[in-house]
Amino acid sequence: MHNATSAIWIEITATRGSAPRDAGTAMMVTPSAITGTIGGGALENRAIATARRILNEGRAETTETIPLGPSLGQCCGGAVALRYTYQECRTDATKPTITHEPAIYTPAPLWVWGAGHVGRAVVQTCPPQAFQITWIDSYAARFPTQIPAHITVTPAADMPRLAVHAPCTAHHLIFTYSHEIDLALCAALLKRGAATIGLIGSDTKWARFSKRLSAMGLDPAPITCPIGDKALGKVPHAIAHGTVQSLLAATQRKVFA
Repeated sequence: MHNATSAIWIEITATRGSAPRDAGTAMMVTPSAITGTIGGGALENRAIATARRILNEGRAETTETIPLGPSLGQCCGGAVALRYTYQECRTDATKPTITHEPAIYTPAPLWVWGAGHVGRAVVQTCPPQAFQITWIDSYAARFPTQIPAHITVTPAADMPRLAVHAPCTAHHLIFTYSHEIDLALCAALLKRGAATIGLIGSDTKWARFSKRLSAMGLDPAPITCPIGDKALGKVPHAIAHGTVQSLLAATQRKVFA
């Protein structure tokens, strides 16, 4: 078994088809913490569990290839090759800084579904004066310990059930760890009505979601998927920056001094 300062670096070495992140993306896992992300959701949860098992067993390196559909119940349709490598811990990871031009906004209700990497990045990127945020996840432990006053944290074991009680004037961004929960939220919000609905995902995911929503008798047209700006990249803060800027442009009126 490695000592308490040991870490495993998880690197995406190759991808095939639709995948949450590109080859070369890496994250660090220790027995009690993680740094970075390889895309979140079921893939990342499995990789973290594997990395901690490697630490516990004292192995130095291993690889695996994960089909995203059959292995994880996801509908991306691609595959990801991962390499797990033992290293000493590093704490020099940095995050890009997102700045906003000075502006006065009319606050809007925004419901953020999911407190993983992208959900956290969106909440951090949103100008506090622009949105009154309701932040939902099925596990209270996913939320950070410090929550700003303009954010209402709402743990909900059944998120789709909560969605039917959301204000019809609210904007929604969906970033949960499960494609099935994502789909159920989309269906619930289409039935309920919403100002806007944004869903994280690939073109492949959205094609399958559209087909399944249509089969339920629902019109998927009000949902925007993929969200963000592909030109900015797939890292959480890049997705958040593109998503928030698009939402601001569509929903907010800026008044400059």
